[in-house]
Amino acid sequence: MSEYKLRYYQNSSSGEMPVLLYLNKIGEKDRSKVYKYFDYLREQGGYLDEPYARHILNKIRELRIDFFRNRHRIFYFIAINKTIILLHAFRKKSEKTPTKEIQIAINNYHDVINNWQLYEE
Repeated sequence: MSEYKLRYYQNSSSGEMPVLLYLNKIGEKDRSKVYKYFDYLREQGGYLDEPYARHILNKIRELRIDFFRNRHRIFYFIAINKTIILLHAFRKKSEKTPTKEIQIAINNYHDVINNWQLYEE
Protein backbone atom coordinates (compact mmCIF):
# COMPACT_ATOMS: atom_id res chain seq x y z
CA MET A 1 0.00 0.00 0.00
CA SER A 2 1.50 3.32 -1.03
CA GLU A 3 1.64 6.13 1.48
CA TYR A 4 -0.40 9.26 1.27
CA LYS A 5 1.33 12.50 0.24
CA LEU A 6 0.99 15.85 1.98
CA ARG A 7 0.83 18.97 -0.17
CA TYR A 8 0.65 22.56 1.00
CA TYR A 9 -2.12 24.66 -0.46
CA GLN A 10 -0.64 27.30 -2.77
CA ASN A 11 -2.64 30.44 -3.47
CA SER A 12 -3.24 30.54 -7.23
CA SER A 13 -2.85 34.35 -7.33
CA SER A 14 0.02 35.11 -4.95
CA GLY A 15 1.79 31.75 -4.88
CA GLU A 16 1.89 31.89 -1.07
CA MET A 17 1.62 28.72 0.97
CA PRO A 18 -0.16 29.85 4.16
CA VAL A 19 0.38 26.64 6.16
CA LEU A 20 4.10 26.69 5.42
CA LEU A 21 4.25 30.38 6.39
CA TYR A 22 2.45 29.57 9.65
CA LEU A 23 4.85 26.71 10.44
CA ASN A 24 7.84 28.96 9.88
CA LYS A 25 6.47 31.43 12.47
CA ILE A 26 5.92 29.00 15.34
CA GLY A 27 8.60 27.69 17.69
CA GLU A 28 10.83 24.78 16.80
CA LYS A 29 9.34 22.41 19.41
CA ASP A 30 5.79 23.18 18.27
CA ARG A 31 6.79 22.75 14.63
CA SER A 32 8.39 19.39 15.42
CA LYS A 33 5.18 18.20 17.07
CA VAL A 34 3.12 19.39 14.07
CA TYR A 35 5.37 17.41 11.70
CA LYS A 36 4.86 14.29 13.84
CA TYR A 37 1.11 14.75 13.48
CA PHE A 38 1.59 15.16 9.71
CA ASP A 39 3.38 11.79 9.63
CA TYR A 40 0.59 10.16 11.60
CA LEU A 41 -2.01 11.75 9.32
CA ARG A 42 -0.26 10.33 6.24
CA GLU A 43 0.09 6.89 7.81
CA GLN A 44 -3.63 6.83 8.60
CA GLY A 45 -4.71 7.90 5.12
CA GLY A 46 -5.96 11.28 6.30
CA TYR A 47 -8.58 9.87 8.64
CA LEU A 48 -7.97 10.42 12.31
CA ASP A 49 -10.57 10.33 15.05
CA GLU A 50 -10.92 12.82 17.88
CA PRO A 51 -8.97 14.13 19.67
CA TYR A 52 -6.50 14.21 16.73
CA ALA A 53 -8.86 15.48 14.06
CA ARG A 54 -12.47 16.26 13.41
CA HIS A 55 -14.78 16.88 10.49
CA ILE A 56 -15.57 20.55 9.90
CA LEU A 57 -17.61 20.95 6.72
CA ASN A 58 -18.09 18.92 3.54
CA LYS A 59 -14.65 17.43 2.80
CA ILE A 60 -12.73 19.76 5.12
CA ARG A 61 -11.26 18.32 8.30
CA GLU A 62 -9.32 19.90 11.17
CA LEU A 63 -6.05 18.49 12.49
CA ARG A 64 -5.85 19.33 16.20
CA ILE A 65 -2.39 19.69 17.73
CA ASP A 66 -2.22 20.71 21.37
CA PHE A 67 1.21 21.41 22.81
CA PHE A 68 1.19 22.88 26.30
CA ARG A 69 -0.83 26.09 25.96
CA ASN A 70 -0.48 26.25 22.20
CA ARG A 71 -3.40 24.83 20.29
CA HIS A 72 -2.59 24.61 16.60
CA ARG A 73 -5.31 23.86 14.08
CA ILE A 74 -4.69 22.90 10.48
CA PHE A 75 -7.52 22.48 8.00
CA TYR A 76 -7.06 19.90 5.27
CA PHE A 77 -8.90 17.67 2.85
CA ILE A 78 -8.14 14.42 1.08
CA ALA A 79 -7.90 14.80 -2.67
CA ILE A 80 -7.45 12.24 -5.43
CA ASN A 81 -4.29 10.17 -5.85
CA LYS A 82 -3.81 9.75 -2.09
CA THR A 83 -3.02 13.43 -1.63
CA ILE A 84 -3.78 15.39 1.53
CA ILE A 85 -3.93 19.14 0.90
CA LEU A 86 -3.13 21.34 3.92
CA LEU A 87 -5.37 24.39 3.47
CA HIS A 88 -5.01 26.76 6.40
CA ALA A 89 -3.41 26.92 9.86
CA PHE A 90 -3.96 29.07 12.91
CA ARG A 91 -3.41 29.12 16.65
CA LYS A 92 -6.68 28.52 18.44
CA LYS A 93 -7.31 30.90 21.32
CA SER A 94 -11.02 30.37 22.00
CA GLU A 95 -13.22 27.37 22.75
CA LYS A 96 -15.08 27.48 19.45
CA THR A 97 -13.30 27.47 16.10
CA PRO A 98 -13.75 30.99 14.71
CA THR A 99 -16.02 31.22 11.66
CA LYS A 100 -13.43 33.49 10.02
CA GLU A 101 -10.83 30.69 10.10
CA ILE A 102 -13.28 28.16 8.67
CA GLN A 103 -14.17 30.59 5.88
CA ILE A 104 -10.49 30.98 4.95
CA ALA A 105 -10.20 27.18 4.69
CA ILE A 106 -13.32 27.03 2.52
CA ASN A 107 -11.98 29.73 0.21
CA ASN A 108 -8.65 27.93 -0.07
CA TYR A 109 -10.45 24.65 -0.77
CA HIS A 110 -12.33 26.28 -3.67
CA ASP A 111 -9.08 27.74 -4.99
CA VAL A 112 -7.56 24.24 -5.04
CA ILE A 113 -10.58 22.76 -6.82
CA ASN A 114 -10.63 25.55 -9.41
CA ASN A 115 -6.87 25.32 -10.02
CA TRP A 116 -6.22 21.60 -9.63
CA GLN A 117 -3.49 21.61 -12.30
CA LEU A 118 -1.17 23.25 -9.73
CA TYR A 119 -1.34 20.05 -7.65
CA GLU A 120 -1.06 17.40 -10.33
CA GLU A 121 2.34 15.76 -10.60
